[in-house]
Amino acid sequence: MKKDIFKNNSVCKLLGIKYPIFQGAMAWISDAELASAVSNAGGLGIIAGMNSSAEQLKKEIEKARTLTKNPFAVNIMLASPHAEEVAKLVIEMKVEVITTGAGNPLKYMKDWISAGIKVIPLVPSVSFARLVERAGAHAVVCEGCEAGGHIGELTTMVLVPQIVDAVSIPVIAAGGIADGRGVAAAFALGAQGVQVGTRFLVAKECNIHQNYKDLVIKAKDIETMVTGRRTGHPVRLFKSGFAREFAKLESDLSVTDEEIFKMGGGALRKAAQDGDLVNGSFMAGQIAGLVSKEQASKEIIVELFEEYSKIVLPHQS
Repeated sequence: MKKDIFKNNSVCKLLGIKYPIFQGAMAWISDAELASAVSNAGGLGIIAGMNSSAEQLKKEIEKARTLTKNPFAVNIMLASPHAEEVAKLVIEMKVEVITTGAGNPLKYMKDWISAGIKVIPLVPSVSFARLVERAGAHAVVCEGCEAGGHIGELTTMVLVPQIVDAVSIPVIAAGGIADGRGVAAAFALGAQGVQVGTRFLVAKECNIHQNYKDLVIKAKDIETMVTGRRTGHPVRLFKSGFAREFAKLESDLSVTDEEIFKMGGGALRKAAQDGDLVNGSFMAGQIAGLVSKEQASKEIIVELFEEYSKIVLPHQS
């Protein structure tokens, strides 16, 4: 691959990274070890704040700083009961980059930006992208419903170009990207970077249970489904006994939303940490069928951009 191919890329220049790739912030998955491995490989590793308290998250940030000297980010899940304390923690710890999800970050953005933090919200629509741009966002992550975990309604192919046309800040495309063809497609749509989640599930530095990794490696193209639409929190995950039972409960009007939420409580942890094939919620994107091997994070990133280069560079004058 040609050296310094991304030296003028807006995302790389903004964040001081070699490759315009973010590792997705996956709860119970994206810890300090995975994030630092991605950052050491030249991408932007992201620690998932999930429902962590400030004390728990502080330990992960401190650990990441012992493992990498490169930039990494913290993702703040705004629906977390600890969002307020975590929002203050990242300022106190001088975190360089924040990504946000599961809510509106506007109430915190002024303080973050004043502290010198680069703020990159995840946006599900054009109107939301415009809203956070006006509030000072440095870039946005635009995620289509092909992605694993919590999703919106629009596909990556549809959403990315509309947001690119609507804002002047860099757009990072996410959802359905796992190889160089996906990267090239995202850039063709106008994105300046990509965010990858499912492929990093099988990174050697990813500490999830081997059962989870095996599901990704063995996946076929039609092995994910979406649950949670009834409660307004749609999630893409592997088809399993748990997923089918969850969908069955959703369709039963005699079952309350509270009972549905109770069934889902802790299910991702059971998948990621315990590898519980019966009670675990194994979240993954539709692109899982394209992922076939476990690799180091550096190998994943280099391979992605070597494939991208072979597609794009021969056509550049």
